Amino acid sequence: MRISTRDDMLPARSLTSVWHPCTQMKLHERVPLVPVARASGAWLYGVNGERYLDAISSWWVNLFGHANARINAALAEQLGQLEHVILAGFTHEPVVQLSERLKRLAPGHLGHCFYGSDGASAVEIALKMSYHYWRNCCRPEKNRFASLANGYHGETLGALSVTDVELFKATYAPLTRQGAVLPSPDWRLADPGESAFDYAVRCAQALERHLERHHAETAAVIVEPLVQCAGGMAMHHPEYLRRARIACDRHAVHLIADEIAVGFGRSGTLFACEQGPITPDFLCLSKGITGGYLPLSVVLSTDAVYQAFYDDAPARGFLHSHSYSGNALACRAALATLDIFEADGVIAANRRTAAMLTRAAQPIAQHARVRNFRNTGMIWAFDVDTRDDAFARRFAEAALARELLLRPLGNTVYFMPPYVLGEAEIDLLATRTLEILDAIE
Repeated sequence: MRISTRDDMLPARSLTSVWHPCTQMKLHERVPLVPVARASGAWLYGVNGERYLDAISSWWVNLFGHANARINAALAEQLGQLEHVILAGFTHEPVVQLSERLKRLAPGHLGHCFYGSDGASAVEIALKMSYHYWRNCCRPEKNRFASLANGYHGETLGALSVTDVELFKATYAPLTRQGAVLPSPDWRLADPGESAFDYAVRCAQALERHLERHHAETAAVIVEPLVQCAGGMAMHHPEYLRRARIACDRHAVHLIADEIAVGFGRSGTLFACEQGPITPDFLCLSKGITGGYLPLSVVLSTDAVYQAFYDDAPARGFLHSHSYSGNALACRAALATLDIFEADGVIAANRRTAAMLTRAAQPIAQHARVRNFRNTGMIWAFDVDTRDDAFARRFAEAALARELLLRPLGNTVYFMPPYVLGEAEIDLLATRTLEILDAIE
């Protein structure tokens, strides 16, 4: 079968056969789909030669550019050896190597990698594992979860239960089990004159008070360390993580760190938890883990959690599975991604790239309609003063017309580009974003 790369009918064919994610399909009666034929580095190329700077890393997954030669080579080699094998009762070199490396790299004494296929899968695993741990420890009453206001953890039912973004949750709320929603340490919510640090402390105190009253029924608290991404790129001071860890320890409650979006250098360190510095009981990873190539997620847990399941009785084991758990090709892509981190000094290079982009974006930060310009690692965001309910769509369309892929979250515009941006691409991104701000209301 030949895959066509030049087909002007591709959008129409897609609309008759593909149900696109996170999309009101009727919108595409007015707004055409963008057909992509190929990609290279930070750029996507359309079927007729158009190009778009992928300033959101194709939903936050791509780290080292599209069609990366080193990841390509690793996958080509793996294809000739093993593509996939059941992970129940079997194992293989890529999954063992990846687990060993993650164990060495993760904060504290995390290990015992349990694999899924995407971020929501990882959250489901962590939630179930936390509850089952307490059940195995004869504490079945600890079956509730606490999460942060405006947090997002995925769209499967367990993940939605700890998500607080109305757009995704409201329709399915009757199917979920509501937990406690605690104040977000998002520094934009601080009182006038209150620092990000002080506001983080205040929110951590609210968490402490909640656990004082409800620790007996609470299995875990789940947080997105440093940045609540889908909730509008809400950023908080790492002091919240430090105090949350102390509170959870004091009250015998697990801490789940959802680093699906902010892991693998996105926050400025390999893992955002390092900036606490804390070690969670469960660390959820996905998105950038394979450099944007293949679906893979993993939950790293502590030895104490692992030992609670280690028993002769099958029912005390963690009986959860995904058909493609620990897929050999995905693990090999992840290993190639980690090789690039190690060989290229990526974290230090990212700091230099971040400084360049922050300087280039200063005219945006100073724009009359921009509020709360902010940056954490390789994430930038700002809120636009607008009354237009269609602002996000109109901004995205204007961006495509200027060779940029940007998808605002409401009135929040953000950059989350691949780490391979060069100076010319940084200037283009900043300059054309500023043009859009001047062009639309």
